[in-house]
Amino acid sequence: MELPVWFEIATFVGLTVLLLADLAIVTRRPHEPSMKEAGLWVGFYVALALLFGVLVLVFTNGTYATEFYAGWLTEYSLSVDNLFVFVIIMARFRVPRHLQQEALMVGIIIALVLRGIFILAGAALIERFTWIFYFFGAFLVYTAVNLVRHRGEDDDYEENAFIRRMRKVLPISQDFHGAKIRVVENGKKLWTPMIIVFLALGTTDLIFALDSIPAIFGLTKEPFIVFTANVFALMGLRQLYFLLGGLLKRLVYLSLGLAVILAFIGVKLVMEALHTNELPFINGGEHIESVPEIPIVVSLGIILGVLVVATVASLIRTRGQLVDVDEPVVDPETAKSVPTGGPEAAAAAESKIAGGEGASTDEGRTTR
Repeated sequence: MELPVWFEIATFVGLTVLLLADLAIVTRRPHEPSMKEAGLWVGFYVALALLFGVLVLVFTNGTYATEFYAGWLTEYSLSVDNLFVFVIIMARFRVPRHLQQEALMVGIIIALVLRGIFILAGAALIERFTWIFYFFGAFLVYTAVNLVRHRGEDDDYEENAFIRRMRKVLPISQDFHGAKIRVVENGKKLWTPMIIVFLALGTTDLIFALDSIPAIFGLTKEPFIVFTANVFALMGLRQLYFLLGGLLKRLVYLSLGLAVILAFIGVKLVMEALHTNELPFINGGEHIESVPEIPIVVSLGIILGVLVVATVASLIRTRGQLVDVDEPVVDPETAKSVPTGGPEAAAAAESKIAGGEGASTDEGRTTR
């Protein structure tokens, strides 16, 4: 069954209006949201995603709805992993707390545009080269292994080449000037540090997309479902950043849970590639019908189960640890030693923030 064109158009129009309204609210009143405000917004976006899945079920079929929920859960869990890196970026650049909401919003919009391009490219590749699933699957398994390997690492940090280049090219002021990205000082036009923060958030999320987009294509081949799952996962991320706050210190097994999910989807992709094989050096270019296909309902159950186990295990492991959500999560000096290059970097950041392996408890603090 094809997705109704009118439904796709209405969805894109509605999401665009929602994002613009959200951006207008943030830019008109820059502030640090309270726990109650952040909680209400997170609840609103989660409810909106659940409602959208119901609409997909009503106007299409159960398969598309299940694919959306599985994709949304996967992208949302990977987006939560982004938060560890976002905390590091905010600390490293010493972004004032009341400006962080706008910085996150702009960074998320940049990420959505870049992800949209990635999704279109991925869909075109899959349509033309069915063997690309072998590559996607192997890449996800490789990423899963690295997530486990990089837990607790304390490597020296080096900014990505794009950010380093921008630092050299752009004349940047010493201080923030609200949310402005351009100011005039002593008759000279300068960029503010906020432009680097925007670029750091956007390009960092793009690196995460190198893993998350192949992962969701392992659950659905429908570009519309892939994109909407990404949008709904990222829309509430800004408020979730403030809601979780210091609670990130307790999610000590999140990266392990994500490693299991990525490995599972990677294996699923390879199995699907074998089932539709066309490569001449594998089984003579013939499909391998004996390879089983994993139903999307089973995939959804496994993803949800792994997230629940990882969360519960984290809370049990850190039971009795008192966390003040208003307390800084990591200090700027510690933040400088943590990489921000993708899921593997998030595993290292998670360890730093949680005060786990390779990091002392005192290091799990940040000026935000």
